[in-house]
Amino acid sequence: MALFTVLLSAVAAALLTGIIGLAMLLPTRYVKHSPASPGSVRVQVLVLGDIGRSPRMQYHALSIAKHGGAVDLIGYYESPPHPDLLNNSRVKIHPLSPPPAALRSKSLPFLLAGPLKVLWQIWTLIWVLGYDTQPARWILVQNPPSIPTLAIALLISVLRNTHLMIDWHNYGWTILAGTRGSGHPFVKISKAYESILGRLAPTANITVTHAMARQLKEAPYSIKTPILTLHDRPAAIFQPLKGPGDRKAFLERLPETRDFANNILAGETKLIVSSTSWTPDEDFSLLLDALVDYAKDAPCPIVAIITGKGPQKAHYQSRIRDLTEAGKLPNIRILTAWLIMEDYATLLSCADLGVCLHMSSSGVDLPMKVVDMFGSGLPVAAYSGYQSFSELVKEGHNGCGFETAGELAAVLMRLFQDSGEDELRFLRQGAQKEGSLRWDEEWDRTLARVFGVIE
Repeated sequence: MALFTVLLSAVAAALLTGIIGLAMLLPTRYVKHSPASPGSVRVQVLVLGDIGRSPRMQYHALSIAKHGGAVDLIGYYESPPHPDLLNNSRVKIHPLSPPPAALRSKSLPFLLAGPLKVLWQIWTLIWVLGYDTQPARWILVQNPPSIPTLAIALLISVLRNTHLMIDWHNYGWTILAGTRGSGHPFVKISKAYESILGRLAPTANITVTHAMARQLKEAPYSIKTPILTLHDRPAAIFQPLKGPGDRKAFLERLPETRDFANNILAGETKLIVSSTSWTPDEDFSLLLDALVDYAKDAPCPIVAIITGKGPQKAHYQSRIRDLTEAGKLPNIRILTAWLIMEDYATLLSCADLGVCLHMSSSGVDLPMKVVDMFGSGLPVAAYSGYQSFSELVKEGHNGCGFETAGELAAVLMRLFQDSGEDELRFLRQGAQKEGSLRWDEEWDRTLARVFGVIE
C-alpha cells in the first residue's frame, strides 16, 4: 500500500510538472482593459507576403499608429515598406524568415516542396505571432493567402485571448484555380478550408467591395460575424501634380523618361504607366497586343513604363524584345522599372493614362493600383470583365473599361488623337475627384471604433 501511494504521488508530481511545463511553453495571454483606452490598443497586422508590396496592410498599420495604437507588422521584408512606417515609433516590423532556398527552387517536385514550405510557414508564424511579439487585442490578417495563415491566426487568437479580424482581399482558392483548374483536388481542399475557417475564425471581417461582402454571407462561406466594407483609398503619398514645373523636373530626372521628357512635356509623345506583379491573373499580352494594333496607325508615339516584380517578368521582357526587333512596335517604347514608393507615386501623377490589367479571379475584388492612380489624378483604362468593376471605375467619368486587346487599342487611339484631348481632360478631372476620397477618412469612419483606437 505504501509503495502504491509513493508511485501514485510520483505520477501526480510528474503530471503536475508536465502541466506546469506545458503552461510555461504556452504564449502569454492578452489582458483586456475595461474600458479600453486608445493608447492601450495593440494590433498584430499579418500578411504572408512581401510587406512592401502589401499597401493596404501598410495603410492599416499607419492608421492604427496615427491614433496612438501599437502595431506589430508581420510579413516578408523583400521590398522597401512605406517610408512613414520606417519612421514611426509605434510600428515595429517583424520580418518572417523565408523558406530555405531548396524549398523555393524548382528542383523539388511540388508534392514534396509544397507541404515542406507550409510546415516552415507554420513554424515561423507560430513563433512570431505567439512568442516574438507581445499579446495583442487584435490580429488583423490578410486573406489570401489563407493556407496556413487563417488556421495559425485562429490558433494564436485562442491561445492569447485575442480578437481575430480577416481582411478579405480575394479568395485563395480562386487564385489557385486559375493555374490548376477548378476541379483540381488542391483547389477543392483550399475552398473547403477557406470556407470553414472563414466561418469559424473571425470576430469580424473586412472586405474590399460590397459585392464580396454579399458573397461571404452566402454558401459556401455563410459567415455570420460582422462584415464591413472598406474600399481601398489612396494614401497621402499619392497626389496630383502641383504644377508643370514639378512634372518637368521629375521627367528629366527619372532615367526611364529622361530621353523622352521634352516630347512628353510638349504633348508630342504620350506617357502611359502600368503596375503589375507579373502573375497569371494579369494577362500582359492584352497590353502588348493592343500596342501592336495601335502602332499600325498611331496618332502619336507612346512611352509605356511597366513597374513591378514577379515570376513572369523575364518572359514578357523577352516578348517585348522580339516584338521590337520584328518592327511591330514603331514609335512605341516599352520600359520596365522597379521604383521606390515616392518615385512611383510621382510617375503616376506625370503620366497621361494608367493601364490596369488586373483580372479578378473571384469577380468581386478590386485592384489597388487603380486607387493609387486616382489618388495621383491619373485616369485609367482598366480590364472590366468582372462583377465589382463599377464600384471603382465609372465608365466615361474617371476611366474606360476594356476586355480585349482590340478594345484597349481603340481606347488608346481615341484618347491620344487630337480630338480626344477634351475627353482625356474630363477623365482626369473625374480621377482627381475620385482620388480626393482618402484612406484616412474611410478607415476612421469604418474601423477606428471597431479597433478601439478612438472612443
